[in-house]
This record gives sequence, structure tokens and C-alpha cells, in this order.
Amino acid sequence: MEKHIGRVTHYFKRISVAVLELSGGLKVGDAVHIQGHTTDFNQSVESMEIEHQKVQSVGPGADVAIKVIDHVRKGDAVYKVIQE
Repeated sequence: MEKHIGRVTHYFKRISVAVLELSGGLKVGDAVHIQGHTTDFNQSVESMEIEHQKVQSVGPGADVAIKVIDHVRKGDAVYKVIQE
């Protein structure tokens, strides 16, 4: 099962980092699915940063940066994969 938790607002290609605008909570270790027009992959959240400070979890309304395993684009949807 997946829950929509935000969208990509920026992507830094050189360092493979996406900035996410969250409408739901996210923590290190969560599995996410990023999907867009040409984007579609799952990955685990290995680390997150807000203003260059590492964080373990964030809530709704946060803008957080995560390292991604593939190219993402502005507007791509971010889903949290929920294990049942």
C-alpha cells in the first residue's frame, strides 16, 4: 500500500539530491516510491537534511532533502510505501 506524502520541488543532478515538499511524515529507513511522467522507482530513505542539518524524521509541511538513486523531476509525486 502507498500513501501520497509530497512532491519534488528541486533536483540537484550533480549530487543526486531531491528536495521534497511534504504533506505527510517521513523518517530515515522508510521506503518511498517516486513517480512522475518519466520517473518510476522505489528506494529506501538513507539520510535526510533540512538546511544542511541531518534529521531522522520530519513531519508535514517540511521541505527536506534526500539522496536519490535515479533522476527525478520537479513535480514528481512521492509516496510512502506502507508494509502491511
